[in-house]
Amino acid sequence: MTIAKNHRKLGIIAAATIFILDQITKYAVIYPLALQSRQTIEILPFFNLTFVRNYGVSMGFLRADTEMMRWALVGLTLAIAVFVAVWMWREKARDDVLGLGMVLGGALGNIVDRVRFGYVIDFADLHIGNWRPFLVFNIADAAITIGVLILLARALLLRDKGEKVEKRNA
Repeated sequence: MTIAKNHRKLGIIAAATIFILDQITKYAVIYPLALQSRQTIEILPFFNLTFVRNYGVSMGFLRADTEMMRWALVGLTLAIAVFVAVWMWREKARDDVLGLGMVLGGALGNIVDRVRFGYVIDFADLHIGNWRPFLVFNIADAAITIGVLILLARALLLRDKGEKVEKRNA
């Protein structure tokens, strides 16, 4: 089996794992815990479960207040997910495939919410006292953020190393 095929498996496993964990945690928030909008359960002094209906994308941008906007947002995020999937399939660097798999799994989790409910379910509320450095988020959002950070770090930090290797091989 080629290295690229192994990397693809890693990306698919990462995407599937993120998607499943995201959907399980959202199910738990809605059904067994039966949280209502803005209701909070304190888990730790710095972490609450707070049910939030997110009608927009990151930080509430592009709010989908109408059915047309909802489906336009589904279409836009689905197009981005397809782009990420194709990129992941063609990518040869294992760490990049892992980052892309995380982004893909998170995107699919949020797309399913928007199709099912018309909004994305957010619930993770990290805070220090009354200071909240993050908006309320979910597993999918965290995976997308971490996946993008992996891609950015590799692009910015390894670019110079790649150029040095190319010069040495020339």
